[in-house]
Amino acid sequence: MKFGVVIFPGSNCDFDTFHVLKNVIRQPTIWLWHKDHGLQGVDCVVLPGGFAYGDYLRSGAIARFSPLMQEVGEFADKGGVVLGICNGFQVLLELGLLPGAMLRNKNLKFLCQFVTIRLENERTRFTHKGKKGQVLRVPIAHFDGNYFAPPETLKEIEENSQVVFRYSGANGSLTEEANVNGSLHSIAGLMNKRGNVMGLMPHPERASERLLGSEDGRVIFESIISKF
Repeated sequence: MKFGVVIFPGSNCDFDTFHVLKNVIRQPTIWLWHKDHGLQGVDCVVLPGGFAYGDYLRSGAIARFSPLMQEVGEFADKGGVVLGICNGFQVLLELGLLPGAMLRNKNLKFLCQFVTIRLENERTRFTHKGKKGQVLRVPIAHFDGNYFAPPETLKEIEENSQVVFRYSGANGSLTEEANVNGSLHSIAGLMNKRGNVMGLMPHPERASERLLGSEDGRVIFESIISKF
């Protein structure tokens, strides 16, 4: 499966993601510059973490106007697989490929730490190698990770099983303490109705090698490349 990792000015997890896809998961992987046109025949587009354009206006708000994002939108509309990680999740929200928005973390601080997230929907292109209720240990690194959506949108998201991951305790319990951002419904990962686009605030690429303290993030990449 061929992956394309998008680079924005301010991306800082692009090399991490590229390394995991190419050298750990061992899949063909190329760079996609945000000002280019054409996705060069990739099967999956990955929007990595970082601070696209310095987040000067709002996280992901400027990045959504990059020329390549029109191509990504059309790719997603045709059923192409798109994964947005951290800032990439924020970009997907700004593009309208996923519902809702990101607010500042509840404590108004940048958070960089390991968290645990519970797998809510194992019947997706991004998670079918995992098990429902499985708890993954992965790191976060963001300031604007507090997921928000109006009540009617949240209701629709829940009814359509679009919530893929929630912040939880190590035992899978949903607690206020585990929900470090303050996200509504403890949402950590979300997909679109069609199931081909997912946004995830924690960083699976930083939890894909034992040397880094966790390999739990590999379940996401291995699910993408496996038949579903």
